[in-house]
Amino acid sequence: MAQCAQSVQEFIQDSFVPMVSVLCSEDAERVTRKNSLTFPELLRPFCRLTSEGHLRDPNNQVVVVKGLRISVTGVNTRPPNSGEVRKLLSQAVSACQPPEGLPANVITAGDYDLNISDRSVKASVPWYSDWKEMLTQLSSSKYYTATTPWFEAYRENFLQSMPASDHEFLNHYLACMLVVSSHEAVPTEQFLKLSQEQHRIQHSGEYTYPKWFIPNTLKYYVLLHDISDGDEQRADSVYEDMKQRYGTQGCYLLKINSRTSAAGPDEQMPDPWSQYLQKTNIHSPYEEGVLNNVENNISSEVDGLDLSDMVSEIHPLKLEQSADPGFPGNPSKAVNSADTARTQKQGSVTPGAAPTAHGACLTLNDHDRIRQFIQEFTFRGLLPHIEKNIRQLNDQLVSRKGLSRSLFSATKKWFGGGKVPEKSIAELKNTAGLLYPPEAPELQIRKMADLCFLVQHYELAYSCYHTAKKDFLSDQAMLYAAGSLEMAAVSAFLQSGAPRPYPAHYMETAIQTYRDVCKNMVLAERCALLSAEVLKSQAKYSDAATLLIKMTSEDSDLRSALLLEQAAHCFINMRSPMVRKFAFHMILSGHRYSKAGQKRHALRCYCQAMQVYKGKGWTLAEDHINFTIGRQSFTLRQPENAVAAFRHILINDSKQTATQQSAFLREYLYVYKSLSQPSNEGSLPQLPLPCVHSAQTRVFFGHEPRLAEGEKQAATHVWLDQEFDREQAQLWAELEEQVVAVANRGSVPISFQPTQYCLSSHTDNLRYPFAVVEEPMFVEVVFRNPLKVPLVLSDLSLLWKFTTKDFSGPQGGTTGETITNEKEAAAGKATALNDIISTEVIPEFTVGPEETKVARLKLLPHKTGELHVLGIVYNLGTREEDNSTSEAGQLMFVRGRQDLEIQGPRLNVTKEEKTSVRHGPDRRLDPIITPPMPLLEVFFINFPTGLLCGEIRKAWVEFVNVSAVPLAGLRVASTHPEFFTFGSATADLTPVTPTAAEHCSAYKTMVTPPSDAAVTLVSPAAFGVTGDDRPTVVEIPLTGGVLGPGEALQIPLWLRGPDREGVHEISFLFYYESLEKNAKLRHRVLRHKAVICASRSLSVRATACRSNTLPGRGRRDEREEERSGSMLVFVDVENINTSEAGVREFHIVQVSSSSRQWRLHKCINPAGDKDSKLASRERGKLCFRATRCRTQEATSDALEKYTFADLNLGNEQIVSSTTPCADFFFRRGPPSEPRKGGVITVGGLLRRQSLTPASSTDDSITSIVRKCSEVELDIIVLWKAYVVEDNKQLILEGQLHVALQTIGKEACSLSQKEEAQEMVLLKFKPDLPPPASRPSLEQLSHLIKTCLHYPESYDHPFPQKSLCMVPVTLTLSNCSLAQVDVIIDLRHKTTSPESLEVHGSFTWLGQTQYKLQLRPQEVHPTLPQSLLLPGRRVQPGYTTGVRQAGAVGHDVRDQPAKRHASPHHHQQCVSHQSVLWPPSTHHSPPKPYNIQILPDCSRFLLSKKRTNLNLGGALNKV
Repeated sequence: MAQCAQSVQEFIQDSFVPMVSVLCSEDAERVTRKNSLTFPELLRPFCRLTSEGHLRDPNNQVVVVKGLRISVTGVNTRPPNSGEVRKLLSQAVSACQPPEGLPANVITAGDYDLNISDRSVKASVPWYSDWKEMLTQLSSSKYYTATTPWFEAYRENFLQSMPASDHEFLNHYLACMLVVSSHEAVPTEQFLKLSQEQHRIQHSGEYTYPKWFIPNTLKYYVLLHDISDGDEQRADSVYEDMKQRYGTQGCYLLKINSRTSAAGPDEQMPDPWSQYLQKTNIHSPYEEGVLNNVENNISSEVDGLDLSDMVSEIHPLKLEQSADPGFPGNPSKAVNSADTARTQKQGSVTPGAAPTAHGACLTLNDHDRIRQFIQEFTFRGLLPHIEKNIRQLNDQLVSRKGLSRSLFSATKKWFGGGKVPEKSIAELKNTAGLLYPPEAPELQIRKMADLCFLVQHYELAYSCYHTAKKDFLSDQAMLYAAGSLEMAAVSAFLQSGAPRPYPAHYMETAIQTYRDVCKNMVLAERCALLSAEVLKSQAKYSDAATLLIKMTSEDSDLRSALLLEQAAHCFINMRSPMVRKFAFHMILSGHRYSKAGQKRHALRCYCQAMQVYKGKGWTLAEDHINFTIGRQSFTLRQPENAVAAFRHILINDSKQTATQQSAFLREYLYVYKSLSQPSNEGSLPQLPLPCVHSAQTRVFFGHEPRLAEGEKQAATHVWLDQEFDREQAQLWAELEEQVVAVANRGSVPISFQPTQYCLSSHTDNLRYPFAVVEEPMFVEVVFRNPLKVPLVLSDLSLLWKFTTKDFSGPQGGTTGETITNEKEAAAGKATALNDIISTEVIPEFTVGPEETKVARLKLLPHKTGELHVLGIVYNLGTREEDNSTSEAGQLMFVRGRQDLEIQGPRLNVTKEEKTSVRHGPDRRLDPIITPPMPLLEVFFINFPTGLLCGEIRKAWVEFVNVSAVPLAGLRVASTHPEFFTFGSATADLTPVTPTAAEHCSAYKTMVTPPSDAAVTLVSPAAFGVTGDDRPTVVEIPLTGGVLGPGEALQIPLWLRGPDREGVHEISFLFYYESLEKNAKLRHRVLRHKAVICASRSLSVRATACRSNTLPGRGRRDEREEERSGSMLVFVDVENINTSEAGVREFHIVQVSSSSRQWRLHKCINPAGDKDSKLASRERGKLCFRATRCRTQEATSDALEKYTFADLNLGNEQIVSSTTPCADFFFRRGPPSEPRKGGVITVGGLLRRQSLTPASSTDDSITSIVRKCSEVELDIIVLWKAYVVEDNKQLILEGQLHVALQTIGKEACSLSQKEEAQEMVLLKFKPDLPPPASRPSLEQLSHLIKTCLHYPESYDHPFPQKSLCMVPVTLTLSNCSLAQVDVIIDLRHKTTSPESLEVHGSFTWLGQTQYKLQLRPQEVHPTLPQSLLLPGRRVQPGYTTGVRQAGAVGHDVRDQPAKRHASPHHHQQCVSHQSVLWPPSTHHSPPKPYNIQILPDCSRFLLSKKRTNLNLGGALNKV
């Protein structure tokens, strides 16, 4: 229960006080009227005694009376009827509202900080730590104001409004003051008249009211003397006469009006009457002047005043209503015309008039005299009168009851020991007609109990109440019994020292009797109010809440609202606060407040309940509370609060049905529309719907992308449909940095920033972006509709602020005025400023239920300056499915705005930024509009989407300058420079149009029959290649270096399919500059991303083998080539196409080579002019002879040039040294490791690297051996494919590249997949240097070239002669530039079973071990040897051991190799490759013998008709 300003004891004592009536003469009223007061009002602030009083009880015990207060009212006061009471109670509650601006009373309950005295939804920060401590402080504080003053005002007025009843005497008059002015001619006669009038009112029986406590009412005679206008001596003499007549204890002389003139402006006198007179005077309902101060003037809303709420059936025992006209206050029977006149005068006060000053003629001495008068009256008149009556009543009761019915024994006999048989209330019969006469003993006991209660003699009062209760119960007089039970319980509680516990069951029985038996809710309510306060003081909050909740009913909404609110406070003040019950009952209280017309209190209750439900997931309850708060705020003319409440309903994710949400939205629109009507000229209000995700706002600078027109495809560039990819953004930035570095001669400017056309939350927005005048910008706003009903946004546009600025002037230009379109947008004229910035307006934009949708709004600046996009403006409405009338729909539209406020990224660089939360700016909505810049558009013509791997396709590119400014410095960079080429500067650009080149070959061709290779010398610089780096940025030549406004340039573009199949994304970045050097934008870029699907074509594998042919007889040029070195190049071509692209077959039309050292010389296989044709999954094997280029001895310039050699396999030669073949060769994949040093010269390196043991090292030996096996030769395989597409046969062309680097090592055209690196452990210590590497066996085998000569066929008659001797000759040649020692060992030292079998089949005749020393490039003469074969199939063999001088102890083995057997000699080439026969079946081996070294045991195999002759041997260590 809420805290009160009074303690429970004070509250109960002030609720039941002695009643004193006043009867004044006309002159006395005139004297008091000088102070704008009646005589009872004059005494009211001084009616509480400041000193203690004493009296003795019947047992002669002294009773101390503390803080006694008396109630003084006019005898003509009319008791109000039920309707008036309801009205006045409602007005009293309405007049009390929570204080504004005072510290909020906050209770900490669990996780909640509940503000219980303010209407604000948000609770203030608690100024205390513990709610128990707070309650203790508040209860002991004298300056604490009640948390619910409206409840106390209601309770006070309710208790004062209770009329006097016959079953109790607490509200009956104990005394009557007779007041006469000293101006009267004969005051004693006036006293006599007033005394007779009082006697007539009390005893004539004409008046129902007022009611008197005892027949012998105390009459106290007061002589009122006006000091300012009267004779004080005469007054004293009259007073002396009065003392003689009425006694010193029955009269008093009161002197007032000491002030003769009005108080000055600087003199301030206290006004103790204002706090009493501002309260609603229940006993003078016609004094309505006081009611003008009531805040709540909405009288029409107070439905609690409706007479239908009154009880229709009046119980006989119910308190008498004031319908009886017989009361002294009725004007027709008034005995005090002065009081009536005052009442009528106050009723005619004009509303809104200035408050009347009270006590203007009184001084502080007068105040003291009045206070002294009240004390004298109480101590010398009232208390002795009460004490005498208590003794008389006690004596009467004792004498009337006799011995058997004494006060203490009668009830024991009647009720068997004093115990009343318990009966339920339902069993008790309704004694409606039971009325006790005034002299009945039961009423005398009750009268004595009431007198004792009024003078705080609670112990005797409790005994009397207890006795009377038993008497009434025995007579089943339930109304009287309930009254006695009620007061007995209160008396028991108020007894000092608490000798007995509080009998709460007495109160429960009394409440139930009042309510259910007597049907008197007024008395039941009084009983409940008293009991609740008592229970609350004993911390029994649960019982108090239960009691209050039981008292709620449908007959009075105001009472139910107040009691429910107090029950809610009981829940929050429990030892374990029940917060949710508090909120629930506050909602119930708010509902009843609303029904009672107390809109402000209803709003307050709902706001307090919202503190509990807010943010706890109770969405339905939260929606209901917000909806009610919105309606109540709107009714109370608080549209801002109403809009805020409805806003919470709409912006949160509600679980309401679509119908309910639609109702919420309509209500919100109606409230919002009424709020915005008076402020049409002002700023637009902020709308809550739809939700705008400001952080997801994107801004794009530029035009919309163009659609493809036939074969003409525009560059993709950047657009809002593309999702942000951080890797792609980094890629574009790197490309732009590359091309900027090239444009600035290799250095990147310090102020360089990558161009950003589309700004979002993922981009760097710390700097102001640049936009170009006369070029549009698009703002993409993300809307989310949280409701289940569609939202319609009409006239949607952007709000902006623009500051004009001329950048052409000095020091950054001059700044002009600032312009905004807020006023125009508010009036629905967003296009009014289109001469400055054209603003796009979307007529209608619909966001579906629970949909997230983006809107793209366009701005087109026409002047330079600084632009700031502020937000969006639109009309918000909803579309009704069942209402198609446009007029009705337009009424539900409201115009408003939403600001686009974007928070920048958190700063985390400095120490201060790391230790605090700071955010940087986000400038994406604040572009700088720069002067005109060139604008490039790029179109691709006949650009393919699918290619075969290595396929060459010719397309066209068109560059168009669509701006009014010329552009220059056109360049293009790409992530795949090997994919395209624009041709070399010397390329033949005919045909010059796409149409003319439709059926032409992409290559430059010549009609030439197959012959030796055609050789061409080409410099890489002609194709834009410098050094070993491939070109990444290509400069596009322009006529005069400038592309003027509106001009277009069309150039060819050759494309080559990627070597790896799959989908490839190829990025192009076109860079161009403005001719204006001081432009804000130094350059611009255009992006294009092409997606190419590559399909399989051919797989080419190539191997280079050293030729075993030694210089011999023949042409001179051939001998020179053999002496300078030659190789055999084996090319294996396989058709790996799966015919998915409709490819029927591939033709190998030409094989070309490109190298600075080697070239293809002639084709060995296939022979003749046969074209190699490969169907699906077929494989072709080609063999070529390669020789060293003759340019070695030429100038140094020739060393940097590449030799292109073309070997065409048909009648058409493709010039590989021109565009596009040479371009793609130089743009091929990542280059191999550069061959530093080229060819070793004899005079230089050889002298420094002498291979004598004394001066050689392992590193130099390894280097020489490695260089001996290195080769730099690139093979270009050109092919044609025949494709059937749309019943037409098309010819596709292409080229594949194979780079040979090492002799004997296979190279492939398909790039091998990189293996993932294995995870390695971190090393904190450096590794030891690796040991010196030594040449491998494979490298050593390349130093010596061997040639084995033997007869092609040998006839021998084995039957006649069992042994056959075959002559064999071995020739050795040193291929390196170092001296080499060679050991040849023919002895058999192998012990394996297979070797023993082989070695046992033949034997060598003659010398079996040779040791030779070969000088650089020396050819050793032949070594004769004979082979002896027995008369069976034998398998003789030989072994050669080779070691380099100075490398003693190393194993040198002859590796397996495949050889071709010629009629005169057989060449041994140390290689892993075999002789490749062409796939054609028309060629057969020239001779019937094959010789090859088998891989398993290193032996030669002679085969003929499945008869084998193996030559093998073991290799010994040197």
